[in-house]
Amino acid sequence: VIERWPGGMLTNFPTIRKAVKKMTTIDKMEKDGTFDNLSKREKLQITRQRAKLEKNLGSIADLGRLPSALFVVDVMKEHIAVAEAKRLGIPVFAIVDTNSNPEDIDFVIPANDDASKSIEVILDAICAAMNEGLEERKIEKIDTPEDKEEGEAAAPGKRRRVRRNEERAAAPAEAEVKEEVKEETAEEA
Repeated sequence: VIERWPGGMLTNFPTIRKAVKKMTTIDKMEKDGTFDNLSKREKLQITRQRAKLEKNLGSIADLGRLPSALFVVDVMKEHIAVAEAKRLGIPVFAIVDTNSNPEDIDFVIPANDDASKSIEVILDAICAAMNEGLEERKIEKIDTPEDKEEGEAAAPGKRRRVRRNEERAAAPAEAEVKEEVKEETAEEA
C-alpha cells in the first residue's frame, strides 16, 4: 500500500474485497461498452469513484486473501497496519528507527526509515530474497512429480500428508497394543 493505510484493510477484509470488486466492475463496464450508454453526469461520478478506489486500493487489486506477512517501512506512520496484523496474528517485518517502538514487531530491521537510500537498500535485499525463494519453489515443483515411489523423497507438503496418514494408520495399532497391555496387567493382577 503506497498511500495512507485504509483502516480495517486486514480486520475488515471482506468489505475491502467488495470495494476492489467494484473497481473491477467499473473496468469491465468501460471495456464492454455499457459505460458509453450512461449520461455524462453518471460517467463523471463513476470516473471519480474509480479514481478514488484506484488511489486507495489499486495496489491491492490482485490480493485475493489475507497476506501471510506484512512489511512496514515506517512503524510510527503505519501503526494501524501493525495493530491490525498483530490482532490477526500476521507476522510483521518492519524497519524500526530510533524513534519507533519495536515491541509489536515480529522481525525488526534496525535502520533509518526516513532516508530513501536506506529504504532502497533494504527493499532491494528483500525483493532479491523473495525472487530467489520463488525461483526455488518453481524448481521444487518441476523436480518433484506427483507420483513418486515410496523410496524417493517427496515434496514438503506431501511429506506432511504422508506422515499424517502414517500417524492415522498407526493410531488403531497403538490402541490395540494398549488394550493388550491392559489385558495382560489385568490377568497378572
